[in-house]
Amino acid sequence: MNNGLTTAGLLLLNQLKQTVQNHPKRITAALATLLLTAGGGAFAVASLAPDPAELPLTTVTQTVASLAGDATLSALVDAPPYSLYRSDTTRGSDTAESMLQRLGVADPAAAAFMRADNTVRQQLLGRTGRSITAETTDDHRLVRLTARWAPDEGSQFQRLVLERKDDGGFTSRIESAPLTVGSRLAGGIIRSSLFAATDAASIPDAVAVQLAEVFSGDIDFRRALRKEDRFSVVYETLEADGEPLRSGRVLSAEFQNGGKTYSALWFQPPGAAKGAYYTLDGQSMRRAYLTSPVEFSRVSSGFAMRLHPIHKTWRAHLGTDFAAPTGTAVRTVGDGVVDFAGVQNGYGNVVYVKHQNQHVTVYAHLSRIDVRKGQAVEQGQKIGAVGATGWATGPHLHFEFRVGGEHRDPMSIARASAAAQPVPAAARPDFNRLASNMRVQLSSAAQILQASAE
Repeated sequence: MNNGLTTAGLLLLNQLKQTVQNHPKRITAALATLLLTAGGGAFAVASLAPDPAELPLTTVTQTVASLAGDATLSALVDAPPYSLYRSDTTRGSDTAESMLQRLGVADPAAAAFMRADNTVRQQLLGRTGRSITAETTDDHRLVRLTARWAPDEGSQFQRLVLERKDDGGFTSRIESAPLTVGSRLAGGIIRSSLFAATDAASIPDAVAVQLAEVFSGDIDFRRALRKEDRFSVVYETLEADGEPLRSGRVLSAEFQNGGKTYSALWFQPPGAAKGAYYTLDGQSMRRAYLTSPVEFSRVSSGFAMRLHPIHKTWRAHLGTDFAAPTGTAVRTVGDGVVDFAGVQNGYGNVVYVKHQNQHVTVYAHLSRIDVRKGQAVEQGQKIGAVGATGWATGPHLHFEFRVGGEHRDPMSIARASAAAQPVPAAARPDFNRLASNMRVQLSSAAQILQASAE
């Protein structure tokens, strides 16, 4: 019997399947009719609800305080007061009003105090390049203004503090505090000149000059720089309250010039009175003679034949002329003894320094002389200043190098001079640790440069 029911059920399902396949439209219409009929029932029930138009109405009135009334927005939201800070650098054209406006300060009383206060007038207004920071209230009234600067030499900086008193007036004072030493990594790519590359990398000019000095024995920065040469440098920063005021010494550097890589590291052996630059493998970079008697500058006339600017005749120019402003310091290129210091014919104010091996250097057209005959001088010591005395058409230094009384090209002599002694054996462990650390920092600076270039 069960088998018979199963067979009958299967036959019924098969017939329904065939009906659906043969008459889909009829099945769809039947289902639509069924749904509409059910919906009508639903609508019929819904239509039994009360009519909204016949429901009672109630009006509710509530008074709200206006924001335009006596109550301030800060009182409504109960916001606490806050301070605003802004930093800038002083300009030579600054007045009290222009300086405060640039710092976001709107305070006529503060401006009036600055105009009247002698300390502010002497140490701030009209000064260039001093770091300033202002603290104000949330409505831009001045709370405190701080200016910081440091002399070219020394380990202290000056701080001028102008602040509001409890009675609403102002007071000013000058303080001194020690500079703190930090370090920075930087790098650049030569596109046209060394100074253009350091400017693009926001590296101070003093650091650029040191780079040229450090590598002057290996690289001719006036003639041998090439496009796409690269350099990395780690240098000191002297900071006041966390703000950098000036750069310090170059600690280490690497320069890629013409496919060659040169490196330098500043190291002062324990107990030594002075430090010096060495290659990263410990060889001294100091030579018997500097390549220039003035800091890195433009060479206006080299060691060659030239048309004399005064006599208008062609004659050998037995030296090198360094164009520089009057007053630029002149230094001796090597250790020696002053053989002459005074006035001499077309040289004007001139200094002769006698060195070892019958070497003599000459420094002419000086505006002043800072040494005397017989005085011992050390390499790099200041002996006078650039001028235009004697037969000179403009301020410059005429420099000569003589060997046994004969004139020689000073640039060639300097680069061929012997190097100083390498790192002492006793100081090697300390040097190696420092060199290892500097290799890591120079590598980091090079990677930063590469990433910025890409």
